Amino acid sequence: MTTWKNFWLQDSASPLMEQLSYFHDHTLMILLIITILVSQLMISLFFNKFKHRFLLEGQMIEIIWTILPTITLIFIAIPSLRLIYILDEVNNPMITIKTIGHQWYWSYEYSDFNNIEFDSYMIPTDELNKFNFRLLDVDNRIIIPFETNTRMLVTAADVIHSWTIPSLGVKIDATPGRLNQISFIVNHSGLFFGQCSEICGANHSFMPIVLESISHMNFTKWIFKMTKI
Repeated sequence: MTTWKNFWLQDSASPLMEQLSYFHDHTLMILLIITILVSQLMISLFFNKFKHRFLLEGQMIEIIWTILPTITLIFIAIPSLRLIYILDEVNNPMITIKTIGHQWYWSYEYSDFNNIEFDSYMIPTDELNKFNFRLLDVDNRIIIPFETNTRMLVTAADVIHSWTIPSLGVKIDATPGRLNQISFIVNHSGLFFGQCSEICGANHSFMPIVLESISHMNFTKWIFKMTKI
């Protein structure tokens, strides 16, 4: 069912997404103030156009509404540049996972743990269980421990894809012949869903991403299980 919450950002599950949400609120407040001031000025000029004729030839007002937008852009640009550097920073990752985009599924390699590799396909509608989400669940999820710095190396085997999980604030292009990287930390355990965000062909809508965040103990058990397969 569609609700007003569907029009807002997803709840933050990582420090990156928290920073993005703060920047969104910061920018939205500036835009709201500008909209109110400009609307008030336009309404005032419309109903009192003879009273404000000096605005048409006033040198001072020209200087003011040239300087004010410059100051406004500075207040937006400084936190924006800071956020860009935070998103690109990779600092001492504990786990490295390689992601490869295909038409139309994802492959994952845990090279730190005896080369664990698997493909992740969307579960067809006729094979869904009652607890699965249609067009979002996959047969093999990405498993990581929460509160652990994770580095994701992303590339593609055929065309450009985009590995995206909105609740983590993660979006990175998967480009053939190029290895991109991003680092993130998940705050708590849970399931986090994403999809390919780059139009990559006929089945672009059918290559979802599911990341499961678990405790360190359960992650160790999962590693032992995967190495025995």
